[in-house]
Amino acid sequence: MKVLFIGDIVGNAGRNALKKVLPALKSKYNPDIIIANGENAAGGRGITGAIARDFFSWGVHGITMGNHTWDNKDIFEWIDDEPRLIRPANYAPEAPGLGYTIIKANGKELGLVNLQGRVFLPPIDCPFRKADEILDQLKTKTKHILVDFHAEATSEKIAMGWYLDGRASIVVGTHTHVQTNDDTILPQGTAYLTDVGMVGSREGVLGMERQAVEYKFLTQMPSRFVADEGHWHFHAVLADLDDATGRAKAFSKIRWVEEDLLML
Repeated sequence: MKVLFIGDIVGNAGRNALKKVLPALKSKYNPDIIIANGENAAGGRGITGAIARDFFSWGVHGITMGNHTWDNKDIFEWIDDEPRLIRPANYAPEAPGLGYTIIKANGKELGLVNLQGRVFLPPIDCPFRKADEILDQLKTKTKHILVDFHAEATSEKIAMGWYLDGRASIVVGTHTHVQTNDDTILPQGTAYLTDVGMVGSREGVLGMERQAVEYKFLTQMPSRFVADEGHWHFHAVLADLDDATGRAKAFSKIRWVEEDLLML
């Protein structure tokens, strides 16, 4: 089974990139299941129901979230009715929505888990203990499991990769928006990458207009961050999983820039 995971989609530039690139990616790689992180899709903060529906209509099968899950308040109106979108599972039990699910597409099944880190992020339940709880349940239903660990610290992400080696098929980090160069298949068969990267403007700072970010660094004064509209770049990973065992057979990074697409 081939799984395509797309990094944090940021703002309008990111959404436009997804719409333009996805047909070419499907043609080139023929993935069975496509997952995307959508927590920055609406202006860099959160997601709306309309955007989620667009993603599904373009060919995305599942959406993961992160620390901006609740930034667009309309999510409270539909998250409980949309099982293809999940938010971090280690939020409080009272939080609406699901923290994990099983995505079914093209005759394949993928367990999908979303967790959020605790280092340099708001206090939250332990993602490691929550992973234990969820994977024990999912393993009885499917051999193929992807974990999106939305976390700030590289150490916490790497620790999670090793902690879940052999228990999850894929463990990928999101949130920091810069694709790392440590893609690997761990000894027990788990495909791992510290951060997948982002989809959005490469002319800003992590997808946001750079002038406002520079101002905040220079002055330490409040500054309103707005998603940048410059030329985009697109980051993702592709994993080929063994149908019988769920172990990763191959794992590779994907990076496209806007000019590359124009040359196709």
